[in-house]
Amino acid sequence: MTKNLDSEGLKSIAVNYDLFYIDLWGVMHDGIKLHEDAIFTLKKLLEINKNFVLLTNAPRPIQPVKDFLKKMGMEEKLRDKVFTSGEAALNHLKKFYSSKMFFHIGPPRDFDLFNDFKNNKSKDIDQSHYLLCTGLFDDYDQDLNYYKNLLENHIDKKMICTNPDLIVDKGNKRELCAGSVAMVFEKMGGEVVYFGKPYPEVYNQSTKNKDKKILSIGDNLNTDIKGANLLNYDSLLISNGVHKNEIQNNGIETVSKQYESIVNFMQSNLKW
Repeated sequence: MTKNLDSEGLKSIAVNYDLFYIDLWGVMHDGIKLHEDAIFTLKKLLEINKNFVLLTNAPRPIQPVKDFLKKMGMEEKLRDKVFTSGEAALNHLKKFYSSKMFFHIGPPRDFDLFNDFKNNKSKDIDQSHYLLCTGLFDDYDQDLNYYKNLLENHIDKKMICTNPDLIVDKGNKRELCAGSVAMVFEKMGGEVVYFGKPYPEVYNQSTKNKDKKILSIGDNLNTDIKGANLLNYDSLLISNGVHKNEIQNNGIETVSKQYESIVNFMQSNLKW
């Protein structure tokens, strides 16, 4: 049974946890502006000496995400808590793929992910050793059939996906993410290595989390909540995120069962 914290606030359970994994997009901001109640919550966690990680499936290294948050107005002491799926992927790529040619699937804004090995980027997919998917091309950001056609002769290559999210809401607009392309590739028989929630690597790289009581907060059942379930963390779902309409129409118990996830707590928006 999911407990609703809208009346009691996060403060009612915060003392029970040593570490909080808190999603960015959908919890701390909507891609356009910060959520002030969520910012206040982070400051209160700092006041009571609670550790948290702003864990995001952004397919970029940490610094560009910090810069993005700075432009939004987030204070440095909060920005310093960021860790990204892109950073986790980058560490892996440097270790195992540093000399291999890759074909990049994603927009130009993600190029900073592979600055250190940009000379390995192939313009010709036929000449690549592996596929690096950070998102969708700007010209084909709604057309998944394009990627099916692009990849049909390359399912023997491994795909590295730096953002397992299928969708994200930017303001009031819903956009496809890298996970949607990766799903197309998997359905065709291709192999995908994911970096980001719900996969353990991104949690383990972000901070020391052994033997700690942990609460994972996010708006996505497939990533934030499923990641918590896989790692035996407690979970808090922000219900005004990507599942807002589903929850309004069917209720949290039905929706969580549909996604085969366990939601311990929920809030409409993150509030102290």
